[in-house]
Amino acid sequence: MTIEIAGSKDTLQKFIFDNAAVRGEFVEISDTWREIQSRQAYPAAVKTVLGEMVAAAALLSANLKFNGAIVMQIHGDGPVRLLVVECDSGLRLRATAKLAEDAIVADDASLSDLLNATGKGRFVITLDPADKMPGQQAYQGIVPLDGDDMATVIENYMLRSEQLDTRLWLGANDSVSRGLLLQKLPRHSGKDDQVKQASEEDDLETWNRAITLASTLKQEELLSTDIQTLMNRLFWEETIRLFDPAHPQFHCSCTRDKVGNMLKMLGQAEVDDALAELGQLAIDCDFCGKHYAFDKVDCAQLFASDAPVQLLIPASDAKH
Repeated sequence: MTIEIAGSKDTLQKFIFDNAAVRGEFVEISDTWREIQSRQAYPAAVKTVLGEMVAAAALLSANLKFNGAIVMQIHGDGPVRLLVVECDSGLRLRATAKLAEDAIVADDASLSDLLNATGKGRFVITLDPADKMPGQQAYQGIVPLDGDDMATVIENYMLRSEQLDTRLWLGANDSVSRGLLLQKLPRHSGKDDQVKQASEEDDLETWNRAITLASTLKQEELLSTDIQTLMNRLFWEETIRLFDPAHPQFHCSCTRDKVGNMLKMLGQAEVDDALAELGQLAIDCDFCGKHYAFDKVDCAQLFASDAPVQLLIPASDAKH
């Protein structure tokens, strides 16, 4: 069959294999990826890993069952100390990386070289509902950095934490971030044991065939080929149902209130010490570069408020 997909530079295309509990997604992110890169200059190897995380976050966020966001973080023990990508259920993305002072990063540095030099790297996925019920907390899963590349790290996390067979193919360069996700879904329908067993056998056969086909995809091919061509090239013999495409875009959710919450988390004593030294606090968002300034009056108002402090990820670093 020939698969027709409406063209767009930033596109996420969901699909499902007919008569099998196997689904897939392709994502292609170019404008948004260049917008993210325009905020900071990253070494080539860091750019590759961060771009792969951007594609992966979009792929996973497309299946969110709530109004909220997925936040993916890697806390590293090498020259890269932190990678963060956030994507909400509307596929609005932001991302940033923090390097150690005087970090030297080779262009061919591996994931372990960058983030797991002494085996202490950690991978964190947070599911953060936008409209929390009273007392509800964001769900957070933390696992060792288990894998030689970003796709393997996420596959291992999904199998361990979500019990979902998931395979990923990820790639990124200066121009584009692309990815393919395949998932084998559990079967809940079918009361007759023989019917259910036959369905599960069909699912496994389709799953294995899809994995075999997708495994022929080379990194260079993934990065240089549009979604429609890739789907036709890989799955032209399959019966596939397409969903309406979605379109990722850059969006930073930083606000003055969130930055104020971050300052409150530091504590009044530390903030007062910084104010005594600097006169005011200058804070730049790591994701979008927006500048915030807090003087003594602003900070006094922060700590006079009884509003709760809730901040999943600091929007910025206070420069003091």
